[in-house]
Amino acid sequence: MAVVTLSRQLGSLGDEIALLLQHMLNYKIYDREIINKAALRVGKPVIALATIDELGLLGLRPDIKSRQAYLLSVSELMREVADKGRAIIVGRAGQFILKDYPEVYHFRVIAPADVRARRISLIKEIPLECAQAQINTSDEMRYRYLKRYYGANLNDPELYDLIINTAQISPEQAAHLICQSIEQYEIRIQ
Repeated sequence: MAVVTLSRQLGSLGDEIALLLQHMLNYKIYDREIINKAALRVGKPVIALATIDELGLLGLRPDIKSRQAYLLSVSELMREVADKGRAIIVGRAGQFILKDYPEVYHFRVIAPADVRARRISLIKEIPLECAQAQINTSDEMRYRYLKRYYGANLNDPELYDLIINTAQISPEQAAHLICQSIEQYEIRIQ
């Protein structure tokens, strides 16, 4: 049973693609659920808030021991999800944590910063400059998260089986590309 990890940039339509994949593949989506369960397992719910708060607005700074326990819990939960199969893991370094797992396919959804900023500006009804600031902060925080906790470069193409730029591709087209990729991988494995 295959598993998909989906890394996405803010404003790249990755969340929309995940929802389409959920319906097309009949898989379950795991995103913030993993964060919350991991934090509860280590008895530190504040870590879930600190992790979700990628813009750093809450100012939460869990101690190193709690953070390490949390990261271990996230890895364990992802492996449990991967063992069950039929899952879409959105974000949370799934492309790195599960990089050596069989039948786990890693996808990244990107788009140029100006395209993403326009999308965010329209969706959130905020000025373009504010949307651009959110894009820049999100990109930096996601990059630093993977680098700091996993020693990996978020933009390393070797972490992904396919990188999709949604500047000219609709979420539906992207979801179909991902499904076709999974089918091709599975044919080659058999």
